[in-house]
Amino acid sequence: MNIFTSELVGTAILILLGNGVVANVVLNKTKGNNSGWIVIAFGWAMAVFVGVFISSKASGAHLNPAVTLALAYLDKINGSLLPSYIGGQMCGAMLGSLLVWLTYKQHYTATEDTAAKLATFSTGPAIRSPFIIWLPKLSVLLY
Repeated sequence: MNIFTSELVGTAILILLGNGVVANVVLNKTKGNNSGWIVIAFGWAMAVFVGVFISSKASGAHLNPAVTLALAYLDKINGSLLPSYIGGQMCGAMLGSLLVWLTYKQHYTATEDTAAKLATFSTGPAIRSPFIIWLPKLSVLLY
C-alpha cells in the first residue's frame, strides 16, 4: 500500500468509526441513542486504534494534516511527500464522513435537533461564552 492509499483508508476508518459512534449516540431512533459520553470516548479510542493499526506499516499512520506538517517541519519526513499524506487524509476524511451520513441517513431525517446533527461532524462548546467569542478579536487589537 502506498502513502496516499494508506492515509486514505486509515483516515476513512478513523472518521467512520469515530463519527459513527457519535451519530449512534446523538441521533434519534438509533440503538445507542443517549448512551452517553463514555460510549463516545471508547468508540473514538477504538477508531484511532483501528485507523493507526491499518495504516501504520505503509505510512506511519499520521491520519491528521497537523501531525504531517509537524513532522515535515521537524525534518522527520520529506516535504515532497506532503501532497500524498495530506491528500490521502483529506480524501479519507471526506469518504469517512460520507459513509457515516449514508449509514445514518434515516436517523438524520428523524432528528429535528440541528445541534445534534452538527455534533456528528464537529465540536462546539456546551456553554457558549461571550469572552471566548471576543478573545480572537481582542488579540487582533493588541497587535
